[in-house]
Amino acid sequence: MKKNLLAILVLTLLALPAAAMATPPRPGPYVAGFVGVTVPETVDATSFGGGTVFNDRIKFDPGLNVGGALGFDFGMMRLEGEISYKDLQLNAVTDRDTGERFRVADGSVDTTAFMANAFIDLHNDSPITPYLGGGIGFAALHLNDVFSRAGDFLYEADDQVVFAYQAGGGLEVALNRQLSLDLAYRYFGTSKASFINTEFEVQSHNATMGLRFKF
Repeated sequence: MKKNLLAILVLTLLALPAAAMATPPRPGPYVAGFVGVTVPETVDATSFGGGTVFNDRIKFDPGLNVGGALGFDFGMMRLEGEISYKDLQLNAVTDRDTGERFRVADGSVDTTAFMANAFIDLHNDSPITPYLGGGIGFAALHLNDVFSRAGDFLYEADDQVVFAYQAGGGLEVALNRQLSLDLAYRYFGTSKASFINTEFEVQSHNATMGLRFKF
């Protein structure tokens, strides 16, 4: 993950001279909305029960990712505030010490993220503008009660607010001077969330399609 973020940062720095030479578009405020899929990574977790510490591995199913943003386009750079919701459904929990696997019948992590983003737009002579960037903020996580298909109670419901970050890029496809199609990828992660009887981080790959309207 750190290598991916470093590579994105290096690409952004290398692209700055080319972006600075490009003719800036019409600056101004914009509003955006998007919908897509989130593909959570399998994460290692620590859980507690009956005075025993368990080393778990949690696998998730792909889920919905939806959100919106309000920002300002300065020409070469954009700054924005973003709110997004990700539905992370647990698929299975494996005890890493014993290998015992529990298929999850019901359980999810509702993730609402509030992010401050910055993007570098790589303008050119075409209507398609690549961009790179990322953001930081916080995520409100709600862990629902988690039960296995055999009826085992695995994790207790709880809420946590944790640090969040994301990095990625995309393509802005201009439909006219005000409206654009936005195709984006984001790697999203959080610091470790300490729920009542388990601790783990949230990490996911996100692909979205949206519209951006400039005022």
